[in-house]
Amino acid sequence: MSGFEGPGFLLTAAAVSIVGLIVLIARFKLHPFIALIVASGFLGLVTGLPVARVVKEFQDGFGGTLGFVGVLLGLGTMLGKLMAESGGADRIARTLIDAFGEARVHWAMMVAAFVVGIPLFFEIGFVLLAPLVFIVARRTGIPLVKIGIPLLAGLSVVHGLVPPPPGPLLAIGAFGADIGKTIFYGLLVGLPTAIVAGPLFGAWIARSVPGDATHELAQTLARDRGERRDDMPGFGVTLFTVLLPVALMLAKTLADVTVPDTSPVRQWMDFIGNPIVALLAALVVGIWTFGFARGLDARQVGRQLDASLLPVAAILLIIGAGGGFKQMLIATGVGRTVGEMAVHAHLSPILLAWLVAALIRIATGSATVATNTGAGIVAPIATLVPGVNRELLVLATGAGSLILSHVNDAGFWLVKQYFNLSLAETFKTWTAMETLVSVVGIALIMALSTVV
Repeated sequence: MSGFEGPGFLLTAAAVSIVGLIVLIARFKLHPFIALIVASGFLGLVTGLPVARVVKEFQDGFGGTLGFVGVLLGLGTMLGKLMAESGGADRIARTLIDAFGEARVHWAMMVAAFVVGIPLFFEIGFVLLAPLVFIVARRTGIPLVKIGIPLLAGLSVVHGLVPPPPGPLLAIGAFGADIGKTIFYGLLVGLPTAIVAGPLFGAWIARSVPGDATHELAQTLARDRGERRDDMPGFGVTLFTVLLPVALMLAKTLADVTVPDTSPVRQWMDFIGNPIVALLAALVVGIWTFGFARGLDARQVGRQLDASLLPVAAILLIIGAGGGFKQMLIATGVGRTVGEMAVHAHLSPILLAWLVAALIRIATGSATVATNTGAGIVAPIATLVPGVNRELLVLATGAGSLILSHVNDAGFWLVKQYFNLSLAETFKTWTAMETLVSVVGIALIMALSTVV
């Protein structure tokens, strides 16, 4: 194997493409959508992928990302627009402010995200709860980042550490862990991790990076209704509508555990609890609770739904291109290479699981890919070490899969665009928060390993 084909060259090419991407956006102000396409093409061509495959891999990554995240973002934004226009988001925001007080409302956002996010994919929880961030920021004058970071931390922790999101479930299967113990240990580790990376870090970083939503997105998701409350939907109705997809997905999870695979009930619950179907159901209910029940006709509701999609068009393209870049990193073998390198390190299985997943996460940008691949690599090694706790192996893999989110992660661009941050500010807030979640998480997991 020549120097132009080995692992060293592959990692160098990946590093150059990532640095080049950052320079194109930060220094030359190239639109991220175009910069991501250029970086993806460069990486594919320089590593020797056939020209036709370079295009196909990017298309597959773009379509694969938007085939899921894009649909969720569209449905969630529509629901968020209806909730904002009806006053539902304002109702929840005022209730949280009244319950926790303005000084502690960022703690309320972490708790809400931690609870609501358990059965949700990260992207669903984000688009469902993002309107609350904008509303609370507008109502209280608290910096957007101070409220948003606790929300992101709560969602990220449960996404990586607590089943039923796909990453932890894949790792449970690979390591043969007990799902009940994994949930218990995940909550035990996750709550203090979310506190450190959420309200504590968010309050500190907001002093230098307050964040400021774009006017268009703020108008879409954070309509200010003044002091009027009589024309808003009730707190219970609003909460029911927002939590409906949570309940449907949780019901699916329970059915997966208690109902046989061949049962028609199980098949219907799997369908109804699918994230896209569940969010669509919530939107249909929202059209009634936030629309028709508030006196709007079909034409007025339709205009609100149309208007909701305009501010997220650029976000969708950037997220899709980020998926294309991630797929190029996977197709060129970067993820596999860093995983193999980590296996040769002489570490405890728990720390090794974290390290392998972390390296794959940094290389590919996907927490789920990092968890799945990392668990597959470490599981055979872990069986050779007697007495290692399988549930903690799951948590360590999940913690590693969250570290150092950067330009190859769709979540990076989602947060950047929603909070209207520069590239440097996104690194200081989102990337730092994700790294805190990972590092604090593995520290607590290692401490827990001494007593369980």
